[in-house]
Amino acid sequence: MILLALQLAVADCRSPISDCRLRVVESAISDQQSAIASVQSAIGNQQSAILADSFPILTLGDALARSLRLNPDYVRALGSVAEADWSRMAARLAFLAPTVNVGIDYSKYSQAFFNIGTERPASTSATFRLDASYDVFSVRKFTELGRTAAELDRATATEAQQRFAAALLTESAYYAVLADQELARVAAGRAARAEEQLVLSRARVASGAAVQTDSLSVRLELTRAQVELLRQQSQLRVSRLELGRRAGLDGPAGAAELDSAPPPPLPIGLGEAVAQALEQGPAYRMARARERAADAALRGRRGAYLPTVTLSAAHSRFDVRLFPNASNVSSLTLSAFLPLWNHGDRELDIRRAATERNVARVTRADLERAALREVTEAYDGYETSRAEVGLVGDGVIVARENYRVQEARYRAGATTVLDLLAAQNALSLAEATLVQSRYSARLALARLEAILGTRLGLTQGGGQ
Repeated sequence: MILLALQLAVADCRSPISDCRLRVVESAISDQQSAIASVQSAIGNQQSAILADSFPILTLGDALARSLRLNPDYVRALGSVAEADWSRMAARLAFLAPTVNVGIDYSKYSQAFFNIGTERPASTSATFRLDASYDVFSVRKFTELGRTAAELDRATATEAQQRFAAALLTESAYYAVLADQELARVAAGRAARAEEQLVLSRARVASGAAVQTDSLSVRLELTRAQVELLRQQSQLRVSRLELGRRAGLDGPAGAAELDSAPPPPLPIGLGEAVAQALEQGPAYRMARARERAADAALRGRRGAYLPTVTLSAAHSRFDVRLFPNASNVSSLTLSAFLPLWNHGDRELDIRRAATERNVARVTRADLERAALREVTEAYDGYETSRAEVGLVGDGVIVARENYRVQEARYRAGATTVLDLLAAQNALSLAEATLVQSRYSARLALARLEAILGTRLGLTQGGGQ
């Protein structure tokens, strides 16, 4: 509607660069700014009504602690550790305790029959059984020890991997809130500078030192700055809601400010980082544990070619009553079992286990060969981001000084409004780039720590 009214109004002005055209353009821009102001007011009222500006402010440590227990993948990994730990205990108990089964039957028949417990006809029968068996010799018991130990190591490494992955998601959400807060301040500063420039350009136009298009250009820049401020404010609200979700809140959450010191250098070198990743990195520990588990499973399958010696004991009682006591029989049995041929199922199981072992071995070797590249990429990513922060910081100083000079020159009539606006946009871009580079460095550090499986003790983030 505004553009249509603008076109109709301009068509009524016959002079190609008439004051009428300028007044029409300025009026249209004023209408646009009024619409933007209405949108800002509506968004502000909606935010006040819904959020009431009462959201909690979390520190990074609090956000990490709250979000960890809410991450489904981490909860699943934690449960796997408990399962693997119990499997390990069961494998150990197999060397100490037999398997025991107990059962009782009570039956009512339509006619009497000979009951072996009472040795006379009866229409009811009760049987109690107690069985116990112990594998005196079984290769599978020994291989299960190795397999369950490897599975426990794998589950523990998976838990560490999911813990760092969950922390990375939370840190990303936390830094997004901080970055959006600063970007909103940058956008507000850009809008404030545009308003100052508008006052200055209007004064110069009124004094005849500048043409009216200077005022229109600055009005257009003010409109763009206000639109950018709206966008950043909306993005900030979304970021706070995402952080609140990660922290287990039903609404938004704010992020406590972190120190603004430059990113510190890493306390370890690249070679040490690679060695540390191979030794305790969750992904590499998982690969080694998976290979050990597959190797133990293969040995267990091959153990099927050896006999299994089992000692069994049984005790049975018979009667016509629910708790039988009329007669009882006990037995002790030593048995040996060796499958000679079961239609190739044993051999097929061995082939499958060997394939799983070979795949796990190749996967582990490939992952270890890729460790140098993975760690180097993360290591250099942090160092590059750290250097970028310093360079971009210098760029902000240069852009700020350039803007100051251009503003002074425009006041003196020594430059055009386009040069002033270019300096203004360059300053806003430099400030936004500095914000993004600072938090990119923090995320790069978190990614490196996830690969190494340890916190490096820098002041860039909170502990876990």
